[in-house]
Amino acid sequence: MTEQSTMTVEPVPVAEEAPAPAPAAPGRTRRVLWAVARWTVAVAVCGGVGAGTAMGITALDRTEVPGLATESDGRWEYPQLRLPALPADRPRPFTEGNEGEIHYADLRQLLLPAPAGATVDPKLNGGWVSDDAYLAGYGKEERARLKMALGDSPLRHVAARGWTTPDGTTTRVHLLRFSSVAYADRFRIDSLKSGDADEELPLGVAEAEIIDGASGDVRVPEVTAYAYQEKKPYGPEQTRWAYITAGDTLAMVTQTRKGGVLAVPFQQTLALQAQLLG
Repeated sequence: MTEQSTMTVEPVPVAEEAPAPAPAAPGRTRRVLWAVARWTVAVAVCGGVGAGTAMGITALDRTEVPGLATESDGRWEYPQLRLPALPADRPRPFTEGNEGEIHYADLRQLLLPAPAGATVDPKLNGGWVSDDAYLAGYGKEERARLKMALGDSPLRHVAARGWTTPDGTTTRVHLLRFSSVAYADRFRIDSLKSGDADEELPLGVAEAEIIDGASGDVRVPEVTAYAYQEKKPYGPEQTRWAYITAGDTLAMVTQTRKGGVLAVPFQQTLALQAQLLG
């Protein structure tokens, strides 16, 4: 296997934020009316609360990664990932002492970096973006409603990164951090209707279906992904997307490609972004 480059994310301190009062959080069993494609990834996570932590499936042999067992599987070459440092005495989400499942790290440092050879979208370069920039991925008839829903929720930040790879795949990743798990879940379930048969669809998608087994068997503890794809006939381009729920943060990963989105890069992108959020 070709030796891959290593990326080290410089820790970015962030100020302590106190969660706003939240409505009662939904039960741990989230309402899902569609079958959901789930995945399992072996994650190597080590290190203390205040230090960067090396991780990522790009460092594993292909035979160790579910669904990525051959040399010619089309996997992208991502840099080695590192979790950013946290403010003093702040725990990572899903660890003891963080019952609210809060991401205290700078949200921008939790965005998946672009893979080798990709051209980064200058408008989605890993920084903060507006609500309107996120909502641009939805149909015109839904933007006003979703904007109102975001305005009524205590949304703290939106960070985004986008890129296009040499194979023609355009990828966009948006991270939305709310003041609590309950608000993140409420927006996904009530406003996006993720997991429902009448789910709101990204711009240009007429009809969708769940991805049944296309992403292999990948799972990150305490993180759930809901993945969909545009149904045939979908014209010259196909879109695949997924919502990733991780405590107070909701991610949306979208890929579009002429002739059809490739399964392996889509799986890999979701797995790595889920690892960073978990």
